[in-house]
Amino acid sequence: MALSLVGIVLLSQIARSLRMANLTRKMRRDWDRRARADAMHFVNTAQAGWDEREFFATGEENVRDHILNDMDAVCQGRDPARMRILEIGCGVGRMTRALASTFGEVHAVDVSEEMVRRAKHFLRSTPNAYVYRNSGKDLDVLGDLDFDFAYSFIVFQHIPSRAVIDSYVGAVSQYLCRGSMFKFQVQGHQGSNLLPNGRDTWLGASVSEIQAAAMAEQHGFELHGSAGAGTQYFWLWFYKP
Repeated sequence: MALSLVGIVLLSQIARSLRMANLTRKMRRDWDRRARADAMHFVNTAQAGWDEREFFATGEENVRDHILNDMDAVCQGRDPARMRILEIGCGVGRMTRALASTFGEVHAVDVSEEMVRRAKHFLRSTPNAYVYRNSGKDLDVLGDLDFDFAYSFIVFQHIPSRAVIDSYVGAVSQYLCRGSMFKFQVQGHQGSNLLPNGRDTWLGASVSEIQAAAMAEQHGFELHGSAGAGTQYFWLWFYKP
């Protein structure tokens, strides 16, 4: 008996969910392995064997360049000391610590249990920073929290599936307060789609300008800006009206 259209759609959704679950499990295994090998190096590959002080100084530099130099967009008129913000893909807390020195609360997620364990150690003296291991595709672990700003850097560039990136964007839309910004970076280099989804968890799926605009519209965002299209560092400003 031929399947109905509804049945075909349902089977397609189930297959998509299974593929995503398999990929996120692989992402967790791979990032746990990288964390055990040299966590700081795989968070910031500029060198191996980082000195802790120098490593966290690079997080301060990134926060200064991408957040503190963009506070009008980031804060949307709010007092940063009263803002609760979200960081996706915190690793060992390289930027989390610096973010916590400016914002009232920082809640950070990472797919790797080993990265999260190390982040909690490094942030043990930072009481307004909270770290969670999430599923690798959503933010359900955050419960009923809401956020005044969301941020992600050098994370989505490692996710080899636009479906997973899209899932994250949809999740941020659910958790972000109206009148708030989601600033994040994706892989814009179109040559990055060299391997089938899930084969590799280092080389991320690329996102084009057209795809970014469609993603924003699909999830109720306005695309307020972009920079670096076609490069590894393709920045997007998604505003939730």
